[in-house]
Amino acid sequence: MSESAPVTTSATLVEPFFDPVTATVTYVVHSGRGSMCAIVDPVLDYDPKSGRTSTESAERVIAFVREYALETQWLLETHAHADHLSAAPYLKQQLGGKIAIGEHIRNVQGVFRAVFNLGATVAADGSEFDHLFKDEERFAVGPLAARAMHVPGHTPADLAYQIGDAVFVGDTLFMPDVGSARCDFPGGDAHTLYRSVRRLLEMPGETRLFMCHDYPPASRGPRFETTVGAQRSANIHLNDGVSEDAFVQMRTARDRTLAMPNLILPSIQVNIRAGRMPEPEDNGVRYLKIPVNAL
Repeated sequence: MSESAPVTTSATLVEPFFDPVTATVTYVVHSGRGSMCAIVDPVLDYDPKSGRTSTESAERVIAFVREYALETQWLLETHAHADHLSAAPYLKQQLGGKIAIGEHIRNVQGVFRAVFNLGATVAADGSEFDHLFKDEERFAVGPLAARAMHVPGHTPADLAYQIGDAVFVGDTLFMPDVGSARCDFPGGDAHTLYRSVRRLLEMPGETRLFMCHDYPPASRGPRFETTVGAQRSANIHLNDGVSEDAFVQMRTARDRTLAMPNLILPSIQVNIRAGRMPEPEDNGVRYLKIPVNAL
């Protein structure tokens, strides 16, 4: 059964699945029972101590899709995540759909192919994905009109997806009392992130925005839906009163204090392959690399 009733945004129904281990929200977006759907930023469970994966989080998504007799059309990644492994290939195997991301994933693949010395095992041309979206490319989720918006800054390849009147912003924004994502990964840039956010916040004030993560303060539980108006008035890093220079100064100083995400080394290697693991070696085991003193 579903964890909660779908959130209605006009004709757009949004079902969130929050993973407390990685603070990630996976969304199923649809227009009603029996309709087409998109799954945004799906999580594959991974235990770094044992190196084992499991599909508990993905199974909750699958159960919801089947309960509502939905047909999976898209498996949408907002970017190559550094904090969780993608379950997109498993969901594609179970439910169908096309795995998609922004066309600038090629830049990210090129950088990390070199970092991990992956050679020809990663083509760095985006071919691991079924579809690469261009900025402002239009598509559909059943009857719901959709578009991809290139919103770089956190990484050079970040996309936001507008589906109907719901916008899935990835790591471009967090909830107003949390602020913004880091910009110190390869190709990240605080000036660019500021401009990407202003592009999103030019949308009507009532536009609903859905976050990829929530890192709540002690005073509240997880939340992941807000509005353009709420972000413009109350985002602690990016409200209308914050200039680009002030944001860049704050973000740069803050990023210097941050440790790397716990799962960055396995996540990046898997997610630049569209969520697929490396091929097994001659002993039948798949291996991920740990570069020493390289990052």
